[in-house]
Amino acid sequence: MRALVVYESSFGNTGQVAQAVWEGMRRRLSDVALLDVAHAPRRLPPELELLVVGAPTQAFGMSRPSTREDARKTAGAEPGEQTFGVREWLRDLEPPERPVHAATFDTRIHTPHVPGSAAVGAWRVLRRDGFQVSAEAESFWVLGIRGPLRDGELDRAQSWGVSLVSLLGGLHPVGPVGAPAR
Repeated sequence: MRALVVYESSFGNTGQVAQAVWEGMRRRLSDVALLDVAHAPRRLPPELELLVVGAPTQAFGMSRPSTREDARKTAGAEPGEQTFGVREWLRDLEPPERPVHAATFDTRIHTPHVPGSAAVGAWRVLRRDGFQVSAEAESFWVLGIRGPLRDGELDRAQSWGVSLVSLLGGLHPVGPVGAPAR
């Protein structure tokens, strides 16, 4: 596979965005996979050229076991086993042996003055671990803790997915190269 979208979702919103990003990427690239973080490999395939990671912003950053448990309670689910999220997956992910492009996204509440972003946190981890994080961290907005997504966000996610494919094959990167826009 040339590209992989890995995501974590608490209320389904991030999963919907990941699906839309994947659909956008598939418009220009047939060899792209979509995996929930629980099923994502700890060692990336050697042919992988682009990794896209998405997660919900919880407590100002990437989720932790306690914030995932709080989300389960908010969703009305029974207390579950220790959950696994993007934070833990990135911690366990083996660094690439060759250059691999990466991009990150999150879902978060669109409220002024609320700091933090899971996408920026994941962006920093991937960059530190040797990935070529060429695209800015991207946020998709939800209306409240449980959602739903704001109108137009799935279309925007699909367009973003289409644009990410330009990171492959030496094409121009998406957005400015450098620090995330947060």
